[in-house]
Amino acid sequence: MIVSLIVGVVAAFAPKPGTAPGADDATAGGSAKIQTPLHTDGPNIVDASGKKVNLTGVNWFGFETETFVPHGLWARNWKSMLDQIRSTGFNTIRLPYSNQMFDKESKPTGINYKLNPDLKGLKGLPLMDKIVKGATDRGLMVLLDRHRPTAQAQSELWYTPQVSEKRWIDDWTMLAKHYKSDPRVIGADLHNEPRGQATWGTGVKSTDWRLAAERAGNAVLKANPNWLVAVEGVESYKNDYYWWGGNLAGAKQNPVRLAKNDKLVYAPHDYGPGVYQQKWFQAPNYPNNLPGVWEKHWAFLKDKTPLLLGEFGGKSVSPKTTEGKWQHATVAFAKKHGLNYTYWSWNANSGDTGGVLKNDWKTVDKAKLQMLRQYQAPLAEVPTADKR
Repeated sequence: MIVSLIVGVVAAFAPKPGTAPGADDATAGGSAKIQTPLHTDGPNIVDASGKKVNLTGVNWFGFETETFVPHGLWARNWKSMLDQIRSTGFNTIRLPYSNQMFDKESKPTGINYKLNPDLKGLKGLPLMDKIVKGATDRGLMVLLDRHRPTAQAQSELWYTPQVSEKRWIDDWTMLAKHYKSDPRVIGADLHNEPRGQATWGTGVKSTDWRLAAERAGNAVLKANPNWLVAVEGVESYKNDYYWWGGNLAGAKQNPVRLAKNDKLVYAPHDYGPGVYQQKWFQAPNYPNNLPGVWEKHWAFLKDKTPLLLGEFGGKSVSPKTTEGKWQHATVAFAKKHGLNYTYWSWNANSGDTGGVLKNDWKTVDKAKLQMLRQYQAPLAEVPTADKR
């Protein structure tokens, strides 16, 4: 996410472990047998049988912050949270993390252990394992997202003085190997929102994000050839500035080249005026001008390579507001063209966008959910032997 996040801990009623507020909401997309691993075929993500699979999911952030755990567990049981994500119809979780989370000194601080006794003593990778297995056991697919190098902030480039390129790639290959046995952990979003110094197609090793994505993507695929590799855009291409991670115009002349080309997914981010008042929001033909804006920056890829809107979201979904018009137009565009998405965010505490959950961390924003339910794909079918 482009903006800083409000991380205040709120006291709230906590449901019993294993129950989910809103669980009476029917899973919007039903369920479908998905034969992993996934790969790409032209503009589509498909399963091992060649059947098209759409990822229509949500971001649940926190591992990348100083809490070193997905947020809301100060107010909720983690199983209840996953049950509710599932019951509201999402089929995928994009799970942000920081490299710092794996350091032995990084201890979680955002957990109410009375509500989550089985998480006591866990940190880093074992804690991630618990959340990931809980999600995939419920039929949810998981896309891992390297969101920050350290918990303090996002970074323009994929490396910083604290986290080298080698550490970035080593951690990715570790995760790729580690989750190889869980087929519903489907891939890697290599670096969140390249911006600033990040370039595309310049050939300069220290700043060319396209080349860095190839280096990391090929390392991931060598460790786990089953994964998808999601590559975001940059901020600026040929002096045309767009959203952080949203500008893929350079991929027209310089596409990402992976050792396995049927694993590449482009993953732009796009936001509305609640994040920043871009000039196109004031255009006289708004919102009808939006498809042209998207086509210029990332949507031109939609007929060639799968697109995943890794982040989009906002507070207002009212069709009377500028932001509401943008949100509805984005969902309609994704549905029309069969795109994939992970909405920002599930969390209640995203400062500029809010979340699917309201501030009590248990009540669903019905207007947001109604909008997103216009385009939700099936959940991966849960095995008969449910081990939750």
